[in-house]
Parts: sequence; structure tokens; C-alpha cells
Amino acid sequence: MPFFNRAANKEIFLVAGLGNPGKTYANTRHNVGFACIDALVDAYRIPQSGLKFNAMYGKGVIEGRDVILMKPLSYMNLSGGPIQQMCAYFKVEPSTHLLVIHDDIDLPFGQLRIRKSGSAGGHNGMKDIVRALGTQEFARIRIGVGAKPEGWDLADYVLSHFSREEERLMDETVKAAADAVSLSLKSGIDIAMNTYNRKAT
Repeated sequence: MPFFNRAANKEIFLVAGLGNPGKTYANTRHNVGFACIDALVDAYRIPQSGLKFNAMYGKGVIEGRDVILMKPLSYMNLSGGPIQQMCAYFKVEPSTHLLVIHDDIDLPFGQLRIRKSGSAGGHNGMKDIVRALGTQEFARIRIGVGAKPEGWDLADYVLSHFSREEERLMDETVKAAADAVSLSLKSGIDIAMNTYNRKAT
């Protein structure tokens, strides 16, 4: 069953993880979307197809579904352009065939929240995707990275690196998020929501 439980098997799904390109931003809170895509690539041996529309992407099969995994290289605040262009090129309908994975400071550290649609909240990458697509009707998995500590600048916090203990816990959370993607593709997003929204990982 697809994200919204109504699509033919031959149709393709786009799963986009948000982050910033380059070694400087690796292992930061803002890059957990990239980390989830990497986990899916490793788990399902998705080959890299190259670069298109300022994004790295690979095409493969997850749970019997044809899937494109992508990481926009436009920097977080400009994520919308690559995703919109990828949707247009591969004829992906966002409301039924797009899933975006991103960090969220409004969720406790290590908690997942899956939604079929919704506002961007304060997340600039999501704001740009909503702007580029002209809709907020697309599925997303939010990965909790914890609230900004008092006295911290927000940009500094989301671009900060994990401590060793946080990294261990986030590795488990990213794996759970990848499993949630797989379950969404296999059984539908409603079942994934029922499975992952009720608990912290």
C-alpha cells in the first residue's frame, strides 16, 4: 500500500531527506534527513544514479515499490527547487507519492512523528518546499533533535554536532525512521503512523 493507500504498483515514489551538503555539516542536527537516506541506501543497496536538479539521487526498489531517494544539494533553506523539479521530471504526485524526512526541534530528542500533510512550522527547508510545490499536502517524517537550549542561537543549534551519547541515540532513531519509510511503502502511511507516532524511539 502506498503513502495514501491508492496508487498502482508501477508508479514511482520520491523520498527526500533534507540537510546541507559538505563534510562541515555531517553529523549535525540539521542533517538527520540526509542520514536517513544514507541508511535506506545501505539497507536496500540503492545505486547512485547521479546528479539532477542540484540533488544526489538513486533509483531502486523498497518493499516492492519503485523508489527515488534524493538529497537536495541546494542547502536547507532552498530545498524546494530540487524537490519540485524532481517531482515534475519523474511525474511524482506530491500528495500521494512524496515523503520528506527532516529534523524538528519541537519534538523530544529521538522521537519520530509521521504526518500525511501539514504546515511547515518554523522549519525553513519545509517552508521552501511548500512554497515550491504550492501545497502542504505531502507526507513527512519529522525526527526530533530536541529543543534549543536557553541562550543558544537557533542556527548555531541546528548546525551543531551531536555529542557521542547523542550520536548513539540518533543512530537508533535514524534507523527507526528508515524502517518507518519502509513500512509506509509496504503497508501504507496510516500503519506507519500508528506504529511510530505513539512512542519515542
